[in-house]
Amino acid sequence: MSSNTPIKVTLIAGGVGGAKMAEGVYHLENVELSIIGNIADDEAFHGLWVSPDIDTLTYTLADVIDRQQGWGVADESHRALDTLSKLGDDTWMSLGDRDFGLHIYRTHRRRQGDRPTHIARDIAKSFGLQCEMILPTDDMVQTRVRTEAGWLSFQEYFVKERCAPEVRELHYDHIEDAHATEEALNALAEADLIVVAPSNPLVSILPILKVPGILEAVKASKAPKIGVSPIINGGVVKGPADRMLSSLGYEASAFGVAQIYADFLDCFVIDNADEQHVTAINGLGLCTSLDTILMKTRDDKVRLAASLLALSDVGSGKASEARELSV
Repeated sequence: MSSNTPIKVTLIAGGVGGAKMAEGVYHLENVELSIIGNIADDEAFHGLWVSPDIDTLTYTLADVIDRQQGWGVADESHRALDTLSKLGDDTWMSLGDRDFGLHIYRTHRRRQGDRPTHIARDIAKSFGLQCEMILPTDDMVQTRVRTEAGWLSFQEYFVKERCAPEVRELHYDHIEDAHATEEALNALAEADLIVVAPSNPLVSILPILKVPGILEAVKASKAPKIGVSPIINGGVVKGPADRMLSSLGYEASAFGVAQIYADFLDCFVIDNADEQHVTAINGLGLCTSLDTILMKTRDDKVRLAASLLALSDVGSGKASEARELSV
C-alpha cells in the first residue's frame, strides 16, 4: 500500500465509548473512516424517531457534543420539553431543543419513505463530517431488557430506570428478519482495518454483529480485526456493561469480553492494569496488546487510534496477520 493511499478503517461502534474511539480515528491523518453504528437503542418519543448512538457519534465528530454528560448537544435548552411536561407528557427522556430539530428532520424523512441509511448519511454530511456514517440495517431492530419487573425497552432501562434493575435477559427484537445494508457490507469488505470500539459488547456491538450477514462479512474480510476492551481493571468508565456482563453469566473483565469476540477478532487491546489476563486471552487464539486505553482527552483518543494502526501494520506495505503479532 502506497504511503499516500488513505487507510480504510471501518469502526463498529455504539455509545459514548464508541464515539471516543471514532473521534480518535477521525483525527488521524491519511485515514478514510467508515462507522457502522448501533441502531438497536432507537425508539420513538413524542412521535419522533430518536437514534441515540448514531446521534452521539455525529455530535461528537461534529464537535457539538455536550462533553460533560457525553451525549446531547452542548449549550442546550429544554423549552420544548418544558412545554411537553406542562401538557402532561412523560418527559423522562431528556431531549434538548436543538436535538428535537434533528429528530423532527429524521422522522419527516422516514415518513417520506427515505432509507434510514441515507438519512443518517445526509445528517452527517450536513454536520460537516468527513467520514461515512453507516447503519447496519435499514430495518427496525430494538434491544429489550428483562428485569424482575418484566421487559423494558433499552431506553426505559438505561434512562428511565438509570440502569438500576438487574438484567435477567436481553433480546434483540426483529433482528432475525433484518437485512444488512449494502453500505455496511461494502465497508467491511473494502476495509484495510476493522476496529471494534470499546462499547458495551452486549447492547452496542452484538446488536450490530447479529444482523444477518454482518458477522459473516467481518469474518470474510481480509483486514486485520482489532477490538478494544470496554473494561478496565474490572470496571467501566461509564455505563452498565460490567454489571450487565455479570448478571448475564459472563466474566466482567477484559477476558470476559475477549471471550465474546474470540471467534472473529485477531487481536484484543486491553489496559495495562489488566496484564494478568494476557495469558488467558492468548489462550483464546487472540494476540493481546497492552496499552493505556482510558480516553479522557482528544490527544488520548488519537494516540490510541494511532497505536491500533501500528498494531495492525496497515499502511506499512507488509499488512502482516494480526495473529502473528507479539504481545
